[in-house]
Amino acid sequence: MTDLHPFIAGLPKAELHVHHVGSASPRIVAELAARHADSKVPTDPEALADYFTFTDFAHFIDVYLSVVDLIRTPEDVRLLTFEIARDMARQNIRYAELTVTPFSSTSRGIPELGFMEAIEDARKSAEAEFGVVLRWCFDIPGEAGLPAAEETARLALDLRPEGLIAFGLGGPEIGVPRPQFKPYFDRAIAAGLHSVPHAGETTGPETIWDALRELGAERIGHGTSAVQDPELLAYLAEHRIPLEVCPTSNIATRAVLDLDEHPIKAMVAAGVLVTVNSDDPPMFGTDLNQEYGVAARLLGLDERDLADLAKNGVEASFLDTDGKKRLTAEIDAYTAQWLAR
Repeated sequence: MTDLHPFIAGLPKAELHVHHVGSASPRIVAELAARHADSKVPTDPEALADYFTFTDFAHFIDVYLSVVDLIRTPEDVRLLTFEIARDMARQNIRYAELTVTPFSSTSRGIPELGFMEAIEDARKSAEAEFGVVLRWCFDIPGEAGLPAAEETARLALDLRPEGLIAFGLGGPEIGVPRPQFKPYFDRAIAAGLHSVPHAGETTGPETIWDALRELGAERIGHGTSAVQDPELLAYLAEHRIPLEVCPTSNIATRAVLDLDEHPIKAMVAAGVLVTVNSDDPPMFGTDLNQEYGVAARLLGLDERDLADLAKNGVEASFLDTDGKKRLTAEIDAYTAQWLAR
């Protein structure tokens, strides 16, 4: 197969499933750890590679929360957000819906207005400097229960920042049933936010059904177990409900044991609208370009197929109609120019 990495590197892309704190590069994590000397997080970027080696999903959550604890001031929030956009620009990501968990920061003492101002200032500065358009999905940390859900809904709806477009649910799925969060999603949807909960990553397809039926999900975060239920796959395909697939993440958290057996192949074969994403890229030693390379190998894709995959991301996004047309046209122009060489 042709080396597709140069093509992927220049391909304009959208990313729909990527976490705010989980996108902190080793350089930024080390800098934040040095600022906060009481943290157990290593200050040496090279040592972070070992620190970010996970035994299972529960261990990943523990490590993730230790990095969350490094974000203690609005200045930390602003630095993190702006640097994420810089890393995205290097990958030719033009548009990203970044999953932000404000409860994790405000519950640790960051003033809520300061938090909102920090992400918005970084968003506007990043778009001006890097040309990366950022939008927010505020998600409930499921492990923190209904009080976190109530606070996340309040922060989203009462302080609604300009870039906020979606409402989500993250964290562990085992022991955290989706239906209990229905009232909060109902409120968010009524206020015009899109519903994008995680579901079916470490639990079975019934969790995905719950996300669809109870939470009004318009996209599903991960949805790895959907392939266990042919009826569910058919429903997702018929209703054009996208799955936000994160292959390397699934291996790192042991949600999938063998990359060559990743369910993305069955999802595509069933006609489901699949998008490829990086989830928590530095923590998993990946980025979106690498995930496109993984998808190309697993699915046997060429340049045109990869362009179609990029256009899946645009279609599944909540970008406005004109924005979708512009980004789709940019993908087509890039691909045509590449193939004409």
